[in-house]
Amino acid sequence: MISKKRLSIYVILLIIVVITMIMLRNSLTRKTNIREINDYNEIIERGEMNVVTDYNAIGHFISGDTVQGFQYELINALKEEWGIHINIFLENNLQDNLNGLQEGKYDIVARSIPVNSELKGSFSFTEPLILNKLVLVQRKTQYNDSIEPLRQHLELAKKTIHVSEGSPSIFRLNNLSHEIGDTIFVVQNTTYEAEQLVMMVASGEIEYTVCDEKVALQLSEELPEIDIETDISFTQIESWAVRIDSPILLDSVNSWLTRFKETHEFKNLIEKYY
Repeated sequence: MISKKRLSIYVILLIIVVITMIMLRNSLTRKTNIREINDYNEIIERGEMNVVTDYNAIGHFISGDTVQGFQYELINALKEEWGIHINIFLENNLQDNLNGLQEGKYDIVARSIPVNSELKGSFSFTEPLILNKLVLVQRKTQYNDSIEPLRQHLELAKKTIHVSEGSPSIFRLNNLSHEIGDTIFVVQNTTYEAEQLVMMVASGEIEYTVCDEKVALQLSEELPEIDIETDISFTQIESWAVRIDSPILLDSVNSWLTRFKETHEFKNLIEKYY
């Protein structure tokens, strides 16, 4: 039989062990949740910045042996202005971009992000880069001449629209479904991006996708089969994103961007890519 005295000692030791484990767990949790601050001053001090953008026919792409793109050239203009090294990461999924931003993997999401109330609650956005809108991409004639392109949002009820995984257009399509009071089936494609999905519409593999008007206009020159006349959204602001806890970085980018947008260099970029 274990004596009462020995049993009491065991209980006390067990309590001490449990309390110690809880304290260690809380300590580890606090350390895990602490993220290094990466505001403007820290970025300039370390001499480099991590920026993520998307790979597409306007923002960032390779032509021959040359890297080009609206976002790519903007990033390089900022690099020259600040005199720091910029590590560019390519990731098309917007949600992955924003998650990486929150986790401190990236300092800026440098792509044309449609600014909406949902995102404004979690991120800070720069001065507008461009004004854009979403358009429905469909064939000019489907199957036969008797099927006309859709022109009213109500006609999207029960239709299936293919978009790239994590596309910013998903939020708009979900809202549009509520507006028309009916289901719009949104299929997220994990393999292809907006440009490839537009090509699939042109070839008849899928019926509908949604695309930025600027990109759609450019693609329509090479794909005369597609119709891009039906708007899905109103004209909206598109900007870069930074973390809410990087206010000095936001102000610094905005200060540069405001001045840069008045230059011939920026106007040439707009003419070149849009």
